Amino acid sequence: MPENLRSQAITAGNARSPNRAMLRAVGFGDDDFVKPIVGLANGYSTITPCNMGLGDLAKRAEAGIREAGGMPQVFGTITISDGISMGTEGMKYSLVSRDVIADSIETVCNGQSLDGVLAIGGCDKNMPGAMIAMARMNIPAIFVYGGTIKPGHLNGKDLTVVSAFEAVGEHSAGKITDEELLAVERNACPGAGSCGGMFTANTMSSAFEAMGMSLMYSSTMAAEDAEKADSTEASAKVLVQAIKQQILPSQILTRKAFENAIATIMAIGGSTNSVLHLLAISNAIGVDLTLDDFETIRQKVPVLCDLKPSGQYVTTEFHQAGGVPQVMKMLLERGLVHGDALTVSGQTIAEQLADIPAEPSADQSVIRPWDKPMYAQGHLAILKGNLAEEGSVAKISGVKNPKITGPARVFESEEDCLAAILAGKIVAGDVVIVRYEGPKGGPGMREMLAPTSAIIGAGLGDSVGLITDGRFSGGTYGLVVGHVAPEAFVGGTIALVKEGDSVTIDATRQAIELHVPDDELADRRAQWTAPEPRYRRGVLAKYAKLVSSSSLGAVTDLGL
Repeated sequence: MPENLRSQAITAGNARSPNRAMLRAVGFGDDDFVKPIVGLANGYSTITPCNMGLGDLAKRAEAGIREAGGMPQVFGTITISDGISMGTEGMKYSLVSRDVIADSIETVCNGQSLDGVLAIGGCDKNMPGAMIAMARMNIPAIFVYGGTIKPGHLNGKDLTVVSAFEAVGEHSAGKITDEELLAVERNACPGAGSCGGMFTANTMSSAFEAMGMSLMYSSTMAAEDAEKADSTEASAKVLVQAIKQQILPSQILTRKAFENAIATIMAIGGSTNSVLHLLAISNAIGVDLTLDDFETIRQKVPVLCDLKPSGQYVTTEFHQAGGVPQVMKMLLERGLVHGDALTVSGQTIAEQLADIPAEPSADQSVIRPWDKPMYAQGHLAILKGNLAEEGSVAKISGVKNPKITGPARVFESEEDCLAAILAGKIVAGDVVIVRYEGPKGGPGMREMLAPTSAIIGAGLGDSVGLITDGRFSGGTYGLVVGHVAPEAFVGGTIALVKEGDSVTIDATRQAIELHVPDDELADRRAQWTAPEPRYRRGVLAKYAKLVSSSSLGAVTDLGL
């Protein structure tokens, strides 16, 4: 064991340490005080199917840590379900929970002087929350993804949770009956695991595998399959070895690792939320990453995978086709990922990918050949202009025309917007503006899955644009632009848009523009007054006071 184990401050290596008495009560014997104490941050809960299987995985991790020579100490951390809270006031707590999770893991690990940490999470914010904590603490760490849900099935089609949201839009447009809507609801989510397309959870798990903080293939396994439990135990053993070798997050989460993650996210068609979360993690570890880096990599990397929400296949099928390692090998062959980046296993990315074939198997169609991509360039475009001086994030996969100019339809909340869509008040050519949903203004950057799904369900996905200072679910697709910064609450230009103003979204020029003369905008700005905070007490009030711009990752410890 290395001599600089943090836990020795507690165990002290001799019987004169009074701290040892309490450790004996939780199972330590005489020989255990010289072993590394390993935290096991367990996100288990029955609040969401994403996390309901984590308890069993934690037991396998605990066994793996013991077998490898460590002493596991299990503690809990929180989750809320985005899918359940979506479209409600409760969704304001979603992004906030990322920072609560990070704070809780950091507090326990540092408070107990733990030598390393294995975090198990399933729902969207478990992953970036855990990684932010790992970056802050810089102790040996590994992330274990709880696994993806298997697809639901109805009338020969695969279903995901997004199918239910889109069915609501189809029902409102008169395209399906009450019975058909209920059938989708009953069949969309068949068991444990995180949302089954390349939505935010599967995007972030894939990113962490690409960054070297999770084991190969672990990011796309199904929650209910035996290989997920086996991989969890293997992860625990790898972590104990990393503690012995003192392989630290700061050695893994380098600039190269972030670039590898971005390239992989572009190739698999991942979620817009990955931009926000990678910016936050880079801030925690001290790597200089900006929105412009995403645009630079996007222009070099094609979308190789035909995955939901805009494509055909679900994540379990991606796993069977070769998963993240297959995609990374294709990128490595073309110099688009850094093969010399270190992983928690002690191997480099290139060493881990050495036996992976250079091209995907011809007997599958989930991962496209390099010369036949879904799209020639990445799908997450960074747009700037007078409507988003600091930047915004557009998801342009599945869009027939990446440009729209139309009249602004302005809404002060997600609920008002959704009501208008379901009432048939949004028509082809409109550009919907949903504001005061940003990090401070919401607070919490709610995801606009209900409005965007309703637009898709109504058949308007190719003819209506949507702009917001809030976020989008990983299940969103269409001509949508989120993370607009500066946000409305701090006086960003999005606060000055009036009903009927001409607005352009142009992903081909990376532009987002409000067609109002500068002098008119100046007059509107002079008349604008900041709204009163929506919350005065509690976690949302604290968050609104501390949170930074979305262009910086919406972090809560910037400049403190």
